[in-house]
Amino acid sequence: MKLSVGYVNSIQSLGAVDGPGIRFVAFLQGCPLRCSCCHNPETWQFNVGETFSAQQLFDKAVRFKEYFGEKGGVTLSGGEPICQSEFVYDFFSLCKASNINTCLDTSGCILNDSVKKALSVTDRVLLDVKYPSPSLYNKHVGCNLSNVLEFLTYLNAVKLPTTIRQVVVKGINDNDDNLAFLSRLRGEFDCVDGIELLPFRKICSSKYDNLKIKFPFANYPETDEQTIQNLYCKLKKHSK
Repeated sequence: MKLSVGYVNSIQSLGAVDGPGIRFVAFLQGCPLRCSCCHNPETWQFNVGETFSAQQLFDKAVRFKEYFGEKGGVTLSGGEPICQSEFVYDFFSLCKASNINTCLDTSGCILNDSVKKALSVTDRVLLDVKYPSPSLYNKHVGCNLSNVLEFLTYLNAVKLPTTIRQVVVKGINDNDDNLAFLSRLRGEFDCVDGIELLPFRKICSSKYDNLKIKFPFANYPETDEQTIQNLYCKLKKHSK
């Protein structure tokens, strides 16, 4: 059987922040969204980047299997990896056959039969739930919040372990309404077993400069670690 070919922007051989444990992380090329806080604008364009067959990427990933331990494995991120859902399915299938844990980092903006097939060989989803309201999604993301909630509803139906992740931007989603929203999602969806808050950073500004495009959140301050810790404390109180 001929395996699909995917477009890959970059690879991190031994990552420690994109899923549990130590992981081989491939950032796939192409994304339909235009998030105002996006750190990887170089991944937006479709059908560019280095091409790999699913077998070629697996052959590269399996070399690091001894470092994965019990919790680690492979993660596909982006860009938006579910835009290449056939490739995700083929690559993850090879990993599953070799007992390598699979993790998908996604915005959840698309749900169709091909995506569902890819999810069938996914062990964990890192779901980027960016904002608590449709208006903020429309303004700063470019898709509907309802699409993401539909995706989460499906993850819950198939009992797929899910970590909700969110970039915290001061003045936009560092508030009690957002924390109540996240807490409600964790309470309503049994598949959600963790919430990860990520500080907004502007180290990506040079990427926008190089691409000669405007960084929408250039004037927002970076989020400090103390703010993140305070929000975690408040989140615990919301969950009681």
